[in-house]
Amino acid sequence: MWQLATGAAVVGLSLSAGTVAAAGPWDSGQRKAEREWAASQDRTGGAHHDTPARDAPAPAPSAAGVLAALGAPVPPAAKSGVADALGPLLRDDPTLGTVRTASVIDTATGTQVYGRGARDPMTPASTIKIATTLAALSALGPDHRIATTVTAVPDGKRVTLVGGGDPTLGRAGLRALADDTARVLKDRGVGEAEISYDTTLYSGPELHPIGPNENISPVSALMLDEGRLDGSHSGPAPRTGDPAGDAARAFAELLRERGIKAKGDPARGKTPKGAEPVAKTFSEPLSALVERALTHSDNDIAEALARHTALSSGQPASFEGAGRAVESRLRKLELPLSGARFADGSGLDRAGRVSAALLAQLLARATDPARPGLRPVLTGLPVAGFSGTLKSRYREESPGTGMVRAKTGTLTGVNTLAGTVVDADGRLLSFAFLSSGATTPAAAQSALDRLASTIANCGCAPSEGRPGRK
Repeated sequence: MWQLATGAAVVGLSLSAGTVAAAGPWDSGQRKAEREWAASQDRTGGAHHDTPARDAPAPAPSAAGVLAALGAPVPPAAKSGVADALGPLLRDDPTLGTVRTASVIDTATGTQVYGRGARDPMTPASTIKIATTLAALSALGPDHRIATTVTAVPDGKRVTLVGGGDPTLGRAGLRALADDTARVLKDRGVGEAEISYDTTLYSGPELHPIGPNENISPVSALMLDEGRLDGSHSGPAPRTGDPAGDAARAFAELLRERGIKAKGDPARGKTPKGAEPVAKTFSEPLSALVERALTHSDNDIAEALARHTALSSGQPASFEGAGRAVESRLRKLELPLSGARFADGSGLDRAGRVSAALLAQLLARATDPARPGLRPVLTGLPVAGFSGTLKSRYREESPGTGMVRAKTGTLTGVNTLAGTVVDADGRLLSFAFLSSGATTPAAAQSALDRLASTIANCGCAPSEGRPGRK
């Protein structure tokens, strides 16, 4: 029951649902029952509207279901079988680089069924976002929304755009703020106002340690469209060096269009005493932000979530404060944190360290039926061959396509993959593979994908000692 509910919750939300529900043993990455059933349908394509024949069709081939029937527990994954399947690949594949670690966990029991250097801290790259997002959900809850506010002094002659730390604030939200602000000021008889902007919610340096980069904007409590300058919504893009100032100038222009003139250019400053909110807009729920951060490996959202975790924990909203807050939240969940260091929320900082065991346990914890608020960590994972950063990494014929859900991580010489998969016997497993020292990123990524596909295609009974079922 536990296993079935968890598997359904994860797989049912992915594009692989149809594949998982199909019956039949594996054969070269396809289920025999599916193929034989398709062959039994005497169709050459297109819709058929003729009256069906009276003769009963031949029954579909009988085969065991991928997920166990309700009430029938799935036996735990066999340690020796998983080791026989994964061990040679991790040991012998030179494309993985000089150091490679792994952890595979049976989520039904929380038991590690395979490990190789599982507790050795390594640079996680973007798989650190799993820790960042889970900590944020634990601290704030999936329904939390981030507010951006406009305040005004009583006479309406000084207006402040107050950054709340929502990197996804867009033109529509800014227009709504301008609409409400202009209405209030006109009601007060104000046609001209001094406009300022407040970014004091965050502290510490705005620039990420990697410096100016198309992968991330300066980390500011106020920005518009993540500081992107090309209209894109994901991936690398040209970035502004002054996201807060750009947002404030766009707001001032919107006010001008609505009949409120600005006195000079908007200036950075703290919200004055006595000012009260006159307009407010909110981000999408935290659950949606988490999914977007994981699916598209969004660095700006990840850093914002880390800082909001810090704020909810009484820590400064800085790189250092966010790291302490994330670690504190994960410690409360009794996770293996030995050697872990959360240098940032996005994984762009090479100083970050986590173990394969921590990443796999984080994902296993997100499957816990007693913690439904953590589920967006699973539903946000890219689906192999279908979405996000895994959309183009799995071929159609791969046994992992549609079955593997995983967060990718890539820095120069660092390649990681962590996610979940339902194996051929219906067990929901979480996994993490971390490698360093690879000289060919594409080859290393393909090797990691093969490891995850091996689990998906694995009916790893200890007596068989091999991947797949025949």
